[in-house]
Amino acid sequence: MEIIRRMLLLALDDPHRKICTAIGMAVASIAVHDWPELWPDLLPFLLNLINNQANLNGVHGAMRCLTLLSADLDDKMVPTLIPALFPSLLTIVSSPQNYDTYIRSKALSIIYSCTSMLGTISGVYKAETSSLIAPLIKPWMGQFSSILEIPVQSENPDDWSIKMEVLKCLNQFIQNFSNLFKSEFEVILGPLWNTFVSSLRVYEKAAIEGTEDSYDGRYDSDGSEKSLDSFVIQLFELMLTIVGNTRLRKVVGANIRELVYYTIAFLQMTEQQVHTWSADANQFIADEDDSTYSCRNSGVLLLEEVVNSFDDEGICAIIDSTKQWFNDSQIRKAAGNASWWRIREATLFALSSLSEQLFETEETRVYSTDLKDLLEQIFAVDSLIGPLECPFLYARIFTSVAKFSSLISGGLVEHYLYLAMKAVTIDVPPPVKVGACRALSNLLPEATNEVIQSQLLGLFSSLIDLLNHASEETLHLVLDTLLAAVKAGRESSTVVENMISPVILNVWASHVSDPFISIDALEILETIKSIPGCIHPLVARILPYVGPILNKPQEQTEGLVSGSLDLVTMLLKNAPADVVKAIYDVSFNAVVKIILQSDDHSEIQNATECLSAFISGGRQEVLARGSDSGSTMRSLLDVASRLLNPELESSGSLFVGSYILQLILHLPSHMAVHIRDLVAALVKRMQSAQNAVLRSSLLIVFARLVHMSVPNVGDFIDLMISIPADGHDNSFAYVISEWTKLQGDIQGAYQIKVTTSALALLLTSRHNELGKIHVQGHLIKSGEGVTTRSKAKSAPNQWVILPLPTKIVALLADALTEIQEQVLEADDVDSDWEEVEADGIENDRDFLYSVSSPLGKATDEHLQAMAKVFNEDRDDQYDDNLFSVADPLNQINLANYLVDFFVSFSQSDRQLLEHICESLTQSQRNAIQMILKR
Repeated sequence: MEIIRRMLLLALDDPHRKICTAIGMAVASIAVHDWPELWPDLLPFLLNLINNQANLNGVHGAMRCLTLLSADLDDKMVPTLIPALFPSLLTIVSSPQNYDTYIRSKALSIIYSCTSMLGTISGVYKAETSSLIAPLIKPWMGQFSSILEIPVQSENPDDWSIKMEVLKCLNQFIQNFSNLFKSEFEVILGPLWNTFVSSLRVYEKAAIEGTEDSYDGRYDSDGSEKSLDSFVIQLFELMLTIVGNTRLRKVVGANIRELVYYTIAFLQMTEQQVHTWSADANQFIADEDDSTYSCRNSGVLLLEEVVNSFDDEGICAIIDSTKQWFNDSQIRKAAGNASWWRIREATLFALSSLSEQLFETEETRVYSTDLKDLLEQIFAVDSLIGPLECPFLYARIFTSVAKFSSLISGGLVEHYLYLAMKAVTIDVPPPVKVGACRALSNLLPEATNEVIQSQLLGLFSSLIDLLNHASEETLHLVLDTLLAAVKAGRESSTVVENMISPVILNVWASHVSDPFISIDALEILETIKSIPGCIHPLVARILPYVGPILNKPQEQTEGLVSGSLDLVTMLLKNAPADVVKAIYDVSFNAVVKIILQSDDHSEIQNATECLSAFISGGRQEVLARGSDSGSTMRSLLDVASRLLNPELESSGSLFVGSYILQLILHLPSHMAVHIRDLVAALVKRMQSAQNAVLRSSLLIVFARLVHMSVPNVGDFIDLMISIPADGHDNSFAYVISEWTKLQGDIQGAYQIKVTTSALALLLTSRHNELGKIHVQGHLIKSGEGVTTRSKAKSAPNQWVILPLPTKIVALLADALTEIQEQVLEADDVDSDWEEVEADGIENDRDFLYSVSSPLGKATDEHLQAMAKVFNEDRDDQYDDNLFSVADPLNQINLANYLVDFFVSFSQSDRQLLEHICESLTQSQRNAIQMILKR
């Protein structure tokens, strides 16, 4: 191996660049494992090559090797490498007369890699990294300045490359060591600004106007992108870092308006974008929705940071720059400049992208009048433009009106709504139709009925025609628009169902395996179902189609069975009894058979949800609809048995918890005789489950069974104690240990209510078994710094072990604290928090306790606010409306429940509560004390 290493090093000065690169890759690959311990002469050899100006091939080979090596450095190698290597790199970068741009760029890329690693370890080794980097800052800032002060040249892409490496290095210095070089930063600010401004001139000619080469899509010999676009994006990234840095933003504050002004100019559509988007509307939609790597998106991120960092001054800079560019575009238009529309579109693009932040300011009415007047002026002037004249500007106007509809006059909004409906129905360029659809999606829900009804038939007809010609990229947009139109046309139920349902069913069937499109189609069908008078004709239309699919699942194409089950589930939810019966007759037995026989986990999941909807919608009547109630109940139990079978993979059983909840909620008398077998099966399924979501859902079933056992909770505990569990004393010991571990991860208001209150019921039972069980408490934090993989193996996490009653009280106190946090968030106490934190109160939960009242007592108003938290209708993705509607436990006011529990506990056994509180954290004790001191 030593001979191979020596031979590789001797070949690094090969004059053929590709061979040299291959050798460098081999050296770097070996060095990752062998350097420095087994290959101590590697660095001295490479340094000798670098410093030998007589052998430029050797310099090139060594630099290529070091570039690859520096990308894989760890925290041990960097401190060794920097003192030895950086002086030589500085010599190379500062000697353009001796070294070409390629070699100097590679030197800078090594600086970047090393500085990045230093930044990574600086949190743990702050003093060491600072002492290492501080002496290097001044000389390197000088070199960065000399490179950046030369204006960007359109004919020299190699100059872009070396400048880009400088920008990357500066970004790392600012992110990780800004406290060390604030004074040096002022030196570089002038050259950096010169680069920014001169880049715009080059970018306008090369990219926006397309009159010069932008080197788009080109790469150097090492595979690094050398396009002008990538250079500008890197420039934006550096500017964003500077603006976001609390130490440095004041330095650029005096020029913030100029920064915004020039940034908006960078947002203009390029000639390539105009060409591509004009020919392909699908690409236009895809690029508009894509928030990743592009000059336009990077520029918007910079503007957002300006608003975040400079508040009112940033907003003012945005509005003033928009006014300037609007006036400038008017001048260009009057002068006959064919590209006048680009800067106008860019300003509207910037404003629309910042609309949320602008509205936050608008609420204070500080700039709302200026912004309103400016927007209405732009929209009024641009309403005279024809869609054929400037299609991209016309499209941007539509989306901008939609974004600012609540700010501008109703008459202007109505005018553009009419223009959008008209644009969908006539022959206009594709980008205009895209903009019109986006406007309609946002404006139709707020439109007056009179405006809509006169255009409804034409709008539906045109959108259906768009659907028939849409590709996958445009389909989502058209479906979204159609959904808004269906909601707006609720009063014309016959028209909606007859015209839209057949078309949407065809779209659904054609894209059933595409979750995004099929979900959109289902949402439209669900909206149609909710319109009075539509459910019966819709069901009559769907059942003849899905019935044969579900009854012969093995003959269907991929995804069609799962999709059909989703369709049936949608129809069942909140359906009247006669609809449930009609669906039952066609599909109930088929759904059961799919669960019992299918090996497709997606089919099993969807069928389980469908069966839950049957039970929720039909309840006791489900048993009466079969040949006899006994056979139907046996089928339901057979389903439960398969889903709880430990041999079935967790993904197939994912919805078994919600299914069993439906059984015990709606068929309690039939399930009562099976409770022991059910508990045993639940425990086995839980022990075999690899999926935490499945385990949590099964815990909710146990919690619901605790509630159903009231007032004999102790008897239910005895039942669980009598059932064995592998590796544990009994089923109760196993379940409660898992429950107390997972309680903090349970999501959804209903689920949290049921499990939290069930824990309180278990504790209230005072069962003897509770005191015998010890469970996992809070994590013991050991050591400081970053937890590496090796450290995790040598010192794995450890937890405090607590008696079960103590752990339950801790969990209940955590739930109480979480409600208190939500109350304070609703009251917007951020400023108070900052003040308290400044006074030295670091624990957020201590803070909650301290601000509840002057004496740490909960005021009546505070308790009332807490009571509302879990009773408000919330958009909670984890809540299943089958439960929230059907289960009376959903009416629990969790805040009041917990308050009553702790008050009762304190009154009945204050000494025990005080003893338990000794083992709680300070924040948990505070939460309880706040309640008891009211």
